Order: sequence, then structure tokens, then C-alpha cells
Amino acid sequence: MTVATALFFAFLIGQRLVELRIAKRHTAALLARGAVEHGAAHYPLIVALHIAWIAAIVILGWSHPVVWGWLAVFGLLQLFRVWILASLGTRWTTRIIVLNEPLVARGPYKFLPHPNYMLVVAEIFVAPMVLGLWGVALIFTVLNAIVLTIRIRAENKALRPLR
Repeated sequence: MTVATALFFAFLIGQRLVELRIAKRHTAALLARGAVEHGAAHYPLIVALHIAWIAAIVILGWSHPVVWGWLAVFGLLQLFRVWILASLGTRWTTRIIVLNEPLVARGPYKFLPHPNYMLVVAEIFVAPMVLGLWGVALIFTVLNAIVLTIRIRAENKALRPLR
């Protein structure tokens, strides 16, 4: 394993763990303000998909060198992630938590209905490509599309009264 590959793994895993902590804190705060969770039944499926995706990248990419062009694309996606998280602030979470307040309409949410899901779709494909893992990129893109179909339907239904 190269140093760059190890750093990529560390970033990918570390980022997800930090985000889960932030999401847990935001979820608790939103629920304390009277927000309601929707679509909780499919949440374990999302978690399982992301764990399997990271595991596949690590297990199959262990001996692969970093493809620098794909890493640059991944880096750009991280800038998009920061913009999304900054735009949502304390309303960002990994669950569908609906607060009876106007929807966020700043940042990328001013232009796109589901920018975070667009980011995840791109990341699911791009992260494995950083290590040249075409099969992982394609398989998990298809699996993610199936899961996101369920997720986006649940979220749109939950947010409909606020639109």
C-alpha cells in the first residue's frame, strides 16, 4: 500500500466518522426543537450500503496506487460537500428530520432540489475510481441508485407540506 492510498483511506473513513458524530448531534438538537423523523425504516439500508462501499474500497483497493486525476475530482467534490454542509448548518443530518420551518434555500439549495444526494451519487462513483476500482464504482452506483430512489421518495413526501 502506498502512503497516498493509506491517506485516502484515512480521510474517507475519518470524514464519515466525523460526519456521523455531527449528524447525531444535529439530529438530537432538531428533535429537541420539535422536528420529526421520517423514513427511519430505510436508514439501516443506507448505513449498510455505505459501510459495504467503504469496506469494498479498502479491501479491494489496498494494493492500488492513487489515480491523481480521480483524486482531484474527489477533492472538488469535497468542496461541494463543505458548501452543502455550510448551507444547511445545524439542519444537516444523515436522516430525514423535518422541522416545521421554511426549507433552506441558500447555497446549492437555491439551484438544486437535492444537492447532497447529487454529491453522494458522484462520490459513490468517484471514490473507488481514485484507486481504479471500476467494478466497485459501477456496482455501488447501481445499489446507491436503488437506495436513493427509496430515500428521495420518503424525503419528498415528508417535505411536501413545507413546499
